[in-house]
Amino acid sequence: MAELTRKEIIMVLNGSGKPRLAGVDLSQENCTRLDFENGNLRGANLRGTVLREAILRSTNMTGVTAVGANLQFADLNTAICVAADFTVAALQGSRLTGVDLTNANVSGANLQGANMTGAKVQGLRFDAGTTWPDGKQGTAGNPNDYT
Repeated sequence: MAELTRKEIIMVLNGSGKPRLAGVDLSQENCTRLDFENGNLRGANLRGTVLREAILRSTNMTGVTAVGANLQFADLNTAICVAADFTVAALQGSRLTGVDLTNANVSGANLQGANMTGAKVQGLRFDAGTTWPDGKQGTAGNPNDYT
């Protein structure tokens, strides 16, 4: 259960040019189309959170738990997602340009249509259930082919 309601999250975001929500539990919350640009979400619990079309540009998302999160069409341009857990997350059509996905986990995630140009994918974990930007499944795709 999330620590903050959607209304409280909006108040935090509007009151800060660089929102600090590190370690906050935002699980199962609806954050559709919210602007977290330049924010600090380090270690936040985003399990099952709806971040559809959210602006997460240049956001520090190191170590977030985003298992089952909906990040469809989200903008994560140059976000830091080192060791982030995106297991079974919906990332279709998301902008992952320049994202640092070092040691992140995308097992079972759907990345179909995502733009991964310039992404850092060293140590990126995936499995047979991962769908790559071109629709390939699991080991039929190589993360380096999309950067």
